Amino acid sequence: MKVILDTKLRGPVCEDPDDNKFFACAVSSGAKRIVSGDKHLLKAAGYQEIEFLKPGPFVLRYLSH
Repeated sequence: MKVILDTKLRGPVCEDPDDNKFFACAVSSGAKRIVSGDKHLLKAAGYQEIEFLKPGPFVLRYLSH
């Protein structure tokens, strides 16, 4: 298990301030994508080049062979 300390973001990223924690975690960990169906997160796609995918498209792209 790896513990990631969150990064303080410069200002709000999402319409829903409670969702900013997901961006902070992604930035801190170096994640390139987040899988979620949350409409606020999806609207903020592209922040610091982080890709957002809904679960269905994620499964088709990365888990289906």
